[in-house]
Amino acid sequence: MVTDYDFSTGKLDPRLLEALIGRLPTADERLVVGPGVGEDAAVIDFGDRYLVAKTDPITFATDRIGWYAVHINANDIATMGATPKWFLAAVLLPEGATDLALVESVFQGVADACRSLGITLAGGHTEITHDLRRPILVGQMLGEVAKDRLVTTAGAQVGDVVLLTKGIAVEGTALIAQEREAVLLERGYAPPFLQRARDYLTDPGISIVRDAQAACGAGRIHSMHDPTEGGLATGLHEIAAAAGVGLQIESEAIPVLPESARLCAEFGLDPLGTLGSGALVLTCSPDEADRVRRGMHSAGIACAQIGVVTPPEAGVRLVRRGEAAPLQMFVKDEITKLF
Repeated sequence: MVTDYDFSTGKLDPRLLEALIGRLPTADERLVVGPGVGEDAAVIDFGDRYLVAKTDPITFATDRIGWYAVHINANDIATMGATPKWFLAAVLLPEGATDLALVESVFQGVADACRSLGITLAGGHTEITHDLRRPILVGQMLGEVAKDRLVTTAGAQVGDVVLLTKGIAVEGTALIAQEREAVLLERGYAPPFLQRARDYLTDPGISIVRDAQAACGAGRIHSMHDPTEGGLATGLHEIAAAAGVGLQIESEAIPVLPESARLCAEFGLDPLGTLGSGALVLTCSPDEADRVRRGMHSAGIACAQIGVVTPPEAGVRLVRRGEAAPLQMFVKDEITKLF
């Protein structure tokens, strides 16, 4: 029996999570995609279409959490090939540190993000919570997809090409600049540099809804995944686990944006394991890859080929300067080192 689980800040150890999920009642015949390591959302049969459901909290960020919550949850709906439609929010606010300005900013962020994506706020819950140090927003997103358009993380096939949009650690970069601004100014970072890093939230942006729509509109996609906590490296391991495949990833092909590289290095964080929202990982056959990349570029979205899907016995490997080695899995996101 495994007992050496890591209970520090971040996601539950995937070994424990898998064991816990195995004890849950998930036998409903209408549940098409249920809980599992690597899958981004649940899928439920609603007759002529699928209902896609996701829940995710915002716990690291303290600024714009309403805006964050909508986009993070919408991303996971989009990776299933679905359209995000309805959002619900559970807003927990700290006792003794909540005022009108804070409450209005949270709701304004939710409203702005919902409008930008054509999403309806369908409900939720609010409360002032005892012994809470900062606001937490737990979001739930519902969407729908035609049955023949569903995409899952588990759909990756041996021989597929692995594509990545934008770059890695996009969300992490914005969060570092926001949460450690005073320290970075003391260390000599220029305000325009820090502003560019904060603006990563919108440029290149943490939303991958357009990325997923452009990909599905350009070619036949076998799988899509949204790397979040644990960064690209953990996202790749989740794809491999869900699909029962291996991956060979080329280190030099992975796009790392300049501000991401500098800020991660400043705090000793590995970009591969740093909050990755803003990047979409997808796989498709080699015959479709050029078409998908052209479709992405036509939509103004950067897209790079970073590897291939291999047989499961090959494992998940990173090739760096011609040498292949197992790719580290970041059970705890690198950003937790800052908190």
